[in-house]
Amino acid sequence: MNADVQSPMKGIVLKILSVVVFVCMSTCIKAAGNDIATGQITFYRSAFAMVPILLFLACRGELRDAFRTSNVSGHLARGFVGILSMSCGFYGLVHLPLPEAIAIGYAMPLLAVAFAAIFLGEIVRLYRWSAVVIGMVGVLIITWPRLTLFDEGGLGSSEALGAIAVLLSATLGAMAMVLVRKLVQKERTHTIVLYFSLSASVFSLATLPFGWTSMSWQAFFLLMIAGFCGGVAQILLTESYRHADMSTIAPFEYTSIVLGMAIGYVLFGDIPTGTMLAGTVIVVGAGIFIIYREHQLGLERKGARKHVTPQG
Repeated sequence: MNADVQSPMKGIVLKILSVVVFVCMSTCIKAAGNDIATGQITFYRSAFAMVPILLFLACRGELRDAFRTSNVSGHLARGFVGILSMSCGFYGLVHLPLPEAIAIGYAMPLLAVAFAAIFLGEIVRLYRWSAVVIGMVGVLIITWPRLTLFDEGGLGSSEALGAIAVLLSATLGAMAMVLVRKLVQKERTHTIVLYFSLSASVFSLATLPFGWTSMSWQAFFLLMIAGFCGGVAQILLTESYRHADMSTIAPFEYTSIVLGMAIGYVLFGDIPTGTMLAGTVIVVGAGIFIIYREHQLGLERKGARKHVTPQG
């Protein structure tokens, strides 16, 4: 076993740091204001993320190697779907309370399980399907107050549209995860990360003629910091998987809801509702169960391989 894999505590610390930096990124985007075009936000997020990524790869001597790929079309498809997911997520982020946007986004790993079964042919049995269904019920509980037709703004209200946008972001994000699963079969991790930021910057720049506005220096600075944080968080996340199994560090993703609640309350006056908290508990519980089940299946597969004879 690689020595890096024998440092689970280091992997956990890096994972938690990535969560903290990602939440800081979201906070900066939300603080920049809701009058900035979504394409404009995604461009700054993607373009400035390349700064720490390029510096990191250069320091590791992997920069030249990272640009080498035999699947440009695959990277472009992943980038296009990823930028759509990011755009929808940012729209929802600026129109919803921070912890609510984070909680609805937890639908992505649940949907990824379903998409892996549908598009990749992965075997998903009753336990995980049940967890997916229960988790999506939790998402519905969180979003329902925003979607109700009896609210004054109805489905046309900014918060209702924000909730729909985050759900769409989670769906597209799950599709992007399927595309990444295909890419990692032949492509290196740092190549995938680099080409995503590059393609996302180009795709979002194409929205320039469609409603970009002049920004204050404060908003510009916040979006620049958001992009830089996004790049740093991506590096931390990637590095965390070098030191521990995914099943070990994945549950720490849910620390983002605690941090999001604290920041949302202090900076934006967001107070979580009972419905939001109840739905979040259900979604997080379902997610953790799926992670646990994946871990158990992994142990079973390892055990089966140990008992296979040389003849098969």
